[in-house]
Amino acid sequence: MKILITGGSGFLGQYLNISLAEKFSIVTTYNNNPGNCNQYNNVRIDLRNSSELKKLFTKFLPDVVIHTAAVSDSILSSNLSTKDVYDINVNVTEELAKLCKDFNSKLIYTSTDLVYAGYRGSYLNEDSKLIPVSLYAETKLMGEVKIKQTFNNYIILRTALLFGFGLNQSICHFQFVYEQLKNNKPVRVFTDQFRSPISVIEASRLIGEMIAKDISGEVLNFGGPERVSRYELAERLCDLTGLNKDLLIKIKLDDMPELPKVEDVSLSIEKMKSFGLIPRPLNEMITEVLNNKV
Repeated sequence: MKILITGGSGFLGQYLNISLAEKFSIVTTYNNNPGNCNQYNNVRIDLRNSSELKKLFTKFLPDVVIHTAAVSDSILSSNLSTKDVYDINVNVTEELAKLCKDFNSKLIYTSTDLVYAGYRGSYLNEDSKLIPVSLYAETKLMGEVKIKQTFNNYIILRTALLFGFGLNQSICHFQFVYEQLKNNKPVRVFTDQFRSPISVIEASRLIGEMIAKDISGEVLNFGGPERVSRYELAERLCDLTGLNKDLLIKIKLDDMPELPKVEDVSLSIEKMKSFGLIPRPLNEMITEVLNNKV
């Protein structure tokens, strides 16, 4: 089976490269930083170049496309415009869906839990109210819509908070917290934002399992089994490493008004589990991440 990965140099993409290359024939793509893509069959491409994208499909003929490439910043950097974000997160997604339809490829699209209304309560299911409050979440939801309008051979993954240790240039907040604590420095962590965190290793494993299953036309909440605040996640990290909990400084979302306010997007993953996709308990995922730290 041939798998095409977009965003192969990203946080999730590099772990997908590692795990999927063991089972499948992969081509992984990147734009600027190669990450670990140069260890695998890879193509450097600006996904906004539709003619180059079509050439890639024509040459490789993928069975499955895993689309992780996106502008995911909560706060837009100065070198990117709103149009850039729309082009990458929406237009590229639509173009990939059209190519997947034309080439009879399945599309696995990583959306985000942040598409949900963050004030509606705990363990949201796939039919819960959708109110994205950031440009990132809004454009990811628009990407979902474009896919559904194009064809039915897709799996949309509303991905929970991913955690782990980034490879090469990629990094996430969990790693920042770990490094601060390891260096005996205080770190501020939200007590009032609740998510269903899943490790980047576990997410890669489950996507690998998903490829072999007969799933299409589905939107799935894609996260871990436990609802925790970012503070509680950091506490778990301390419990499992012996790092100093006293260095954790409790803050609330209102203390950082520049960030989009999302209080609770913890996910019900019953639908995902109904397909036999069962994530490990949170402490096991944290332990695995620590054991595999480079």
